[in-house]
Amino acid sequence: MRKKIVAGNWKMFKTPSEAKMWFRDLVGKKPDTQAEAALMVSYPTLPYASEVLEGNDVYWGAQDVSAHLEGAYTGEVSVKMLADLACKYTVVGHSERRSYHAESDALVAQKANRLLEYSIIPILCVGESLEVREAGNHVAYTLKQLKGSLEGITPQSADHLVVAYEPVWAIGTGKTATPEDAQAMHKEIRTWLAGRFDLGFANEVRILYGGSVKPDNATALFDQPDIDGGLVGGASLKLDDYIALLNAAK
Repeated sequence: MRKKIVAGNWKMFKTPSEAKMWFRDLVGKKPDTQAEAALMVSYPTLPYASEVLEGNDVYWGAQDVSAHLEGAYTGEVSVKMLADLACKYTVVGHSERRSYHAESDALVAQKANRLLEYSIIPILCVGESLEVREAGNHVAYTLKQLKGSLEGITPQSADHLVVAYEPVWAIGTGKTATPEDAQAMHKEIRTWLAGRFDLGFANEVRILYGGSVKPDNATALFDQPDIDGGLVGGASLKLDDYIALLNAAK
């Protein structure tokens, strides 16, 4: 069976010193669960994640990466820097990056490829707006986004890629897709991956749901056959909520 992941996306919250204390608390309280715990934190926080979480069955990563390997790119953070801090995962193509920073599918593909070059697993985000869903075009839109974001990319195996379906209308709004709606899209994504790679790859790759995942809806979402955990925003900032999500992902 695919091992579920509860990937916290902290966005621009918690100072490094706050995060360091939170990490220590998590190590002390983390339940014995088969779900994989991972935290996507801000760049200044990554050294503390590496320091505190190493060897404690919790993984860490960044929320973005530069498409450039190195050079005169002020403000950018390279994959070599992330690899030096032992990041296992890194998010690419999050809807906030696509919207606020006009990131194209082609740029997302470049970033994902950079990560794979250094054996960091991309958590590749796709998902539609409310307008697209209400027009009934959500499947075609999301699969087109996925195709463009994987252009030219061939992971070594299914465990070198994670896809996160995040309906934009459900991120930070308190709204969430029903478990059945989320499952339907996850199944479409898995079917597309089978055509893009092969059936074995598609059956093994993990697909996360992101969009107002909370302890009170996590079990119903994570119990769906094609939902392999969550890319979690606000609920991952609260220790008790994050632990509840890990328990829900058994």
